[in-house]
Parts: sequence; structure tokens; C-alpha cells
Amino acid sequence: MTQTIEHRCDLLIVGSGAAGLSLALKMAEHCDVIVLSKSDLDEGSTRYAQGGIAAVFDDSDSIESHVKDTLNAGAGLCDEEVVAYTAANAKESMQWLIEKGVPFDQEQGENGEKKFHLTREGGHSHRRILHAADATGAAVQETLSDNVANHPNIHLYERYNAIDLIKSVAEPNKCVGAYVWNRKKERVEVIRSRFITLATGGGSKVYQYTSNPDVSSGDGIAMAWRAGCEIANMEFNQFHPTCLYHPDAGNFLISEALRGEGAFLCHEDGTKFMHKFDERGDLAPRDIVARAIDFEMKRLGADCMYLDISHKSNDFIKKHFPNIYRKCRSLGIDITTSPIPVVPAAHYTCGGVKTDFNAQTNIDNVYAIGETAYTGLHGANRMASNSLLECVVFAHAAAKHILSHLDGHYIDEEIKPWDESRVIDSDEQVIIQHNWHELRLFMWDYVGIVRTDKRLERALRRINLLKQEIDEYYSNFKVSNNMLELRNLVCVAQLIVNCAMQRKESRGLHYNLDHPQQNEQSGPTIIRRTS
Repeated sequence: MTQTIEHRCDLLIVGSGAAGLSLALKMAEHCDVIVLSKSDLDEGSTRYAQGGIAAVFDDSDSIESHVKDTLNAGAGLCDEEVVAYTAANAKESMQWLIEKGVPFDQEQGENGEKKFHLTREGGHSHRRILHAADATGAAVQETLSDNVANHPNIHLYERYNAIDLIKSVAEPNKCVGAYVWNRKKERVEVIRSRFITLATGGGSKVYQYTSNPDVSSGDGIAMAWRAGCEIANMEFNQFHPTCLYHPDAGNFLISEALRGEGAFLCHEDGTKFMHKFDERGDLAPRDIVARAIDFEMKRLGADCMYLDISHKSNDFIKKHFPNIYRKCRSLGIDITTSPIPVVPAAHYTCGGVKTDFNAQTNIDNVYAIGETAYTGLHGANRMASNSLLECVVFAHAAAKHILSHLDGHYIDEEIKPWDESRVIDSDEQVIIQHNWHELRLFMWDYVGIVRTDKRLERALRRINLLKQEIDEYYSNFKVSNNMLELRNLVCVAQLIVNCAMQRKESRGLHYNLDHPQQNEQSGPTIIRRTS
């Protein structure tokens, strides 16, 4: 058995998006931090977030209004205390980002003073979205990456996959580190750490069509589940209503901010339809808009619907949506004169690893933040621009709690070396690819925007068969990036279906034709490992 390389730190952060990097910066003055990034540092969901971040900066707005809007969007399943806490800490968290250098757009006020330009999105009753044109996520990611890059106490491990958390033998409700896959050296290593935070984003890559980047394979959620963490509300996967429909578009998102600035959804002939589904029309929450588009596409046998902002001036469109304009123009679509073809796509995991106000899981020294976590903020449907907000607010909460426990003892027990003595290199990578495509396709068909009990049962049977094949494959062959991601995605799929089968109602993002009613009393779906 070869010697396993071991690294040590006080805090291991798995994930390098807004949540992980915010926590790293808050902790770096106090302890030694390792940040694990599966790809390059800036390749994650944060980078692709277009719209912005919700916070009350306008005198006509209020924290109470932000809370009310979030609760309404969450369809009765938000944790009201968590919503109030997040909204109350939003402005301070945004001020912290501003101090770090995030270049939110500004405009000239009535008295000539500079103030932040605020936009509005679906579900919001006021303009409260801070943004950097239509590339807010990229601005946040770049700013935080610049801040961490040269910090002496932050060690960046790029192109490393986390495999599994390592449970303590001496203290069973703690972890002592993680096994990780060094993709550059193609070897398994160990990172020993006093505290571990999972910030790997969501698992929307489990679906055939998604707005997420390739790295969004639910790694943190799957790792947490295997280690014994509680998982909640995985049935609520948000489908963004408007992704660009074009064979060469990839997974390009068309920001909800367009509808906030007056864009409307329509058929190919220009006929509007959202007023038939909700009194808020094009500014209804995402779950309603996504189902409406899905319904109209199926009713008409259409490949897509359309989003039209061409009634706005050319200058307005190019100023506020420069990236969307350039992307569409490169594909032959001039959004100043023509509507944009759009379809829904899997976008955001509203459930995840169950945490408390400190971002702590039910394992004492393991935390989860960002899209990996279930805090109770989003309920049955996430309101636009609350996601990056949650990343920063709960990164700060986790930092505060970890700092208060830094003086605790270090578990210095032997970690079992990684054993590859009985595995071989695989010569059947095609199996992984076939399983990958099968999983994503049947999840889209059976566990998508509209579900039935029979579809869920079919999906679970397929998942169980795939899981058996993958577990056998994992046991016999050396690890690889694709195999690790597939292993995690099958786990995430199983969690989604198990949660969906427990919810005998339609609420928010979970719509089941066999249970179209909304129960009078409802709560989060919490699942726990029994072995």
C-alpha cells in the first residue's frame, strides 16, 4: 500500500464560489484555511449569476417588505426566523462586498449624488436588486478571487475533487478531514482539518437541461449524506423559466432582470400569455412562470416560447444587458428588434444539507453554506436574487461560530490510508457516459417541472439499478472525475426522488398531477440515514 499524502489546516472549505470564498476571507486572519476547487478557481455557479443580489437600500423599501416577498415566493415553507435574519443582515453583507471591491452599478440621484442602481425581479414588490450590469456573479467571483489569491493564510487547491468526509473514530459525531482526488497528479490525498465547510453549490447537473456549469454535480450534498448529515427539501429544484433556446447556446441564462425591466413572455406571433396564469403576469415567481412556459409549449407543441424586450430603446438594452445582447447577437439574434427564444432549465437546488443559524450541520464540526445548504430561506421556491445573498450572510454566520470554537481541542487520530491496491484502471469509460446520459434524461422526463407518482416510481427503480452498477464500478476501478461526479449525481437523484415521493401535495416547485391540492399544514421534508 503506497503512502497517502496528507495536508493539514484549521478549516477546509470545499468549494470556491461566493459562499466558500466569503468564509475563507472572514476566517483567514484567525487560522489556516484550505480552499478546494474542483476546477479553476472561478469556474462555478457564482460566475454565471446574472441578475444581482437583493438587499434594502432604497428609502421607500423595507426589510419587512423583503421578508414578506420572500415568504410569498416560498409558498408557505420558508422558515420565517431565517428569512427575517437574512433580510436584516443583507445590507451589512452587501456593504462588506462593496468594501472588498465589488463594482455594483451606480447612478446619479435627484440631488446629483451617486447611489446604487437598483432593479426589480419576479416576486419582488420593490426595486432592491444590486447588480453589476447583467454579470453580477462574475463581478462577485472575480473580486473575491482577487482578495483570496495572495492571502498568506489561504491555500488554494485547484482541480481537486473531494471524495468523502472522514468520520472520527474517537468522536463519532465529528469529522477529521476528507479524502480528495488530485486531478493533476491523478492520486488520492488526505486533508486533515479541525473544521470542514461544504460549499460546492447545487446538483442541477442531474437534469438533461440546466443553466448550471458542468461542476454542479451535488458533490457536497452527496458527501454530507454519506457521512450522516440530515438532508431537507430536495424535491424543490428550481427550473429557471428563461434559458436561451439555440443549438449553439450551451447553458446560457436569460436573466430575470429583463422581465423586471419590462420584457414580456409571448408566443412566436407575439401573443402574451402570462396574464392567464397569474395576476402578477411576467413578474410572477419562477415556479409559476416555468410551469406556464412548460404548459404553453406542450399545449402548442412548440419547441420554445419567446421573451421580448425590443420595445425598449437600443441604448437601454445595450447598457443594462450588454452580455445578453452580445451573446444573442453572436447567434444571429438582435434583441433590440426581435424576441429571444427561451425554454425552462434546471437552475437551483432549494433543498440541501440541513443547517442551523450558524450554518452547522448535525455533525458537530461540519458546516454547509450557499446552494449546498438548506437553511429554510427559500422554502418551496427561491425568490430571485436571494441566492448570492444567502451565500454571504451564512458565510459570515459560519465564520462567527467557527471563531468561537477555535480554541477547542484537535482530534489527532490516525487516518486510514486510501487503499488502491485491489483496483485497476478502467477500460470501459463508455459505461460511465451511458449511465450519465440515462440518469439525466429520465430525471428530466420523470422528475421535472410536472411529476406523477408513477413517474417518480419509475425514476426510483432506474436510480436503484444505476446505483448498484456505479457502486460496483467504484469498488473495482481507480477514481476519475467523471466517475466521482456520476456517483454523487446518482445519490442526489435518489434524494430528490425520495423527498418528492414523501410530499403528497403540489407546492411551489414540486407539482404532482396526482396530488394537485396544497395541504393546509405542511413542513420541510427532512430525511435521515438509517444505517
